Amino acid sequence: MDMFQKISEERIKKAYKDGEFDNLPGMGKPLKLEDLSAIPEELRMAYKLLKNAGYTEEENTLRQEMMSIEDLLKKCQDDDRELLQKKLNEKLLRFNQLMSKRGKKTNSSIFKNYEAKIQSRLK
Repeated sequence: MDMFQKISEERIKKAYKDGEFDNLPGMGKPLKLEDLSAIPEELRMAYKLLKNAGYTEEENTLRQEMMSIEDLLKKCQDDDRELLQKKLNEKLLRFNQLMSKRGKKTNSSIFKNYEAKIQSRLK
């Protein structure tokens, strides 16, 4: 063991003796383990880090689709623009719903404009 591991171990033992771990949430309850068997072993740690940071596969897919639609919008003819804009709005709405379920705020001005248009039509 190197010096930092020894110091860490000593501090953990001291905290345990002082009872600092006694009132932690979930004390005495079994851990909820995730089934990560479908993820290759070398990618599991990266998957857990991204998941704990709030990134999911669905979110990533939606972001990629929105970016590709935005690129198509920049290069398309006027005939296709309306259809692409509608698809982009649908993806953006789904993305914002996903973020709001997680309790994350979205500051998308496009979403706010879209919401304002819907509200004005409903009135």
